[in-house]
Amino acid sequence: MGLVISTAVLVVAAMVSIVINRRWLPRLSVNYVSMLLGAVLALVPVLNDLVEKFNSEIFIGLIVAPLLYFEGQSTRLNLVGRHVKEIISLTVGMVLLCAVAAGLSSHFITGVGLPLAFILAAISTPTDATATESVTMGRVLPRREQISLKLESLFNDASGIILLNMAILWYVNGYINYSQTLWDFVYSAGGGVVFGGVISALIVYLRQLMLRSRVNFINNTYNNGTPLKVVFLMTPFVLYFGAEAVGVSGIIAVVVAGLVHNAESERSALANPQLSSDTYQLTGLLEDLLNSIVFLVLGIVLTRTTFDQSVTAQNSWQWVTLGVVLYLANLLLRYVYVRLIHRVPNREAWIFALGGIHGAVTFALAFTVAETQVKTADFNLVLMSESLLIILSLLVPTILFRWLLPRVRVDGDFAAQMATVREQMIEVGVQTLWALPISHEFKAAVTFDLKSQNGHTTLRQFVKEWRRMVQHAEYTPDQMRELTAVYRQVFQTERAFLTQQFEAEHQISEDLFNSLYREITMAEMVILEYGVGK
Repeated sequence: MGLVISTAVLVVAAMVSIVINRRWLPRLSVNYVSMLLGAVLALVPVLNDLVEKFNSEIFIGLIVAPLLYFEGQSTRLNLVGRHVKEIISLTVGMVLLCAVAAGLSSHFITGVGLPLAFILAAISTPTDATATESVTMGRVLPRREQISLKLESLFNDASGIILLNMAILWYVNGYINYSQTLWDFVYSAGGGVVFGGVISALIVYLRQLMLRSRVNFINNTYNNGTPLKVVFLMTPFVLYFGAEAVGVSGIIAVVVAGLVHNAESERSALANPQLSSDTYQLTGLLEDLLNSIVFLVLGIVLTRTTFDQSVTAQNSWQWVTLGVVLYLANLLLRYVYVRLIHRVPNREAWIFALGGIHGAVTFALAFTVAETQVKTADFNLVLMSESLLIILSLLVPTILFRWLLPRVRVDGDFAAQMATVREQMIEVGVQTLWALPISHEFKAAVTFDLKSQNGHTTLRQFVKEWRRMVQHAEYTPDQMRELTAVYRQVFQTERAFLTQQFEAEHQISEDLFNSLYREITMAEMVILEYGVGK
């Protein structure tokens, strides 16, 4: 029951943070809003008691895994194929060098033992695919660096996990088993690719069999899409926990599954357009919620850790120094690596180096150390050092990107022209409407809806319409058909106006035409799918 209550609190808090961000703090990344709200939850005793103690396995399996699955699904498999060498270079070569640089720096500067230093270094190598937006919001990230950072963060978790396992065995046993470590990496990463590819291919086959069966089309068995949505939602959990059960990388498996499902969604959208639309909307909602929950949890755990005297009181100077050393070692090695190995220009190399944000995976790996034979004092040192690393990786690029990255250009002329053309489009629709031989009631109702397209209806007018609909008797089937036909005719008029402006008179751009045409299509889809007056 505690886990259920904790989940409910996090979901509600995530929704609140999204509302606060979109309504009152649109210029601030929702990730920062979520972290601040998480800190508030941790500081209020009643709310803090409702949230369970952090569990790394649950956190990765139930939150991080589906997020990486959705992230993989937004990435084309062809893109990964074209960047295989770069991915291997960044997730194996660079990660290994980062671990060596961070480990040796930590050992020589702070005096911690080499095994513990490499535990710290291994945890500091994975970057977070969900955190980059926090530091680049409102800024234009170069296309090449955007792709490199995304592909790196999708695939470097397995390297960090294997290096961490190696360092922990070194800490416990006193020596490194290089051959076993190499085999573990090949088995875990390669097995994750194979497992994810095979199982996701079987799931795709099952989904397509359900979707394209002629019997199902005739009987409308799966056309509402509910069974297919259930299969879709279950996929990342089946892949992650299944992969972990057989000893391969669950993270790699869900990423590969996402890539496989990307190709599926591209070629099956029109087999059931309603299902495709619902899936896109559902994915967007879940991504927003899960991403917000990640940073809520970070805010909660960082605050709890900070106020836990048993953790922070031990060698405070040492964990502060270690956090700074870990961050600088990774930052400088990332810069040097892409500058020399990948021949990236100076400015772009700094952007890539700063863009390696640490977040959810780093924190989860730090907590896994508590489940090993690492001493409590050393675990506390790991936890505080990695916490500082995460904070620095968020704050430093947030500040420096203000000078390194240009602002996102907001085309005020485009927005003004869109509002003008939309107003003209609506006016054409209203004129067509009032020329139709229909009741005054229908004309008034449809006019209100049309003017709502441009925000030209007040709250008072809405309340008046709401009261009218509450008091109004249900429409008869004939009235529903008539009203739907009216909407359809009006939308057709608006489309014709847009087409004329774009194709015949060349008064509007293609982007403007597509944006407004999409608005009309979505409005018509809502009317045809759900009707009016139901």
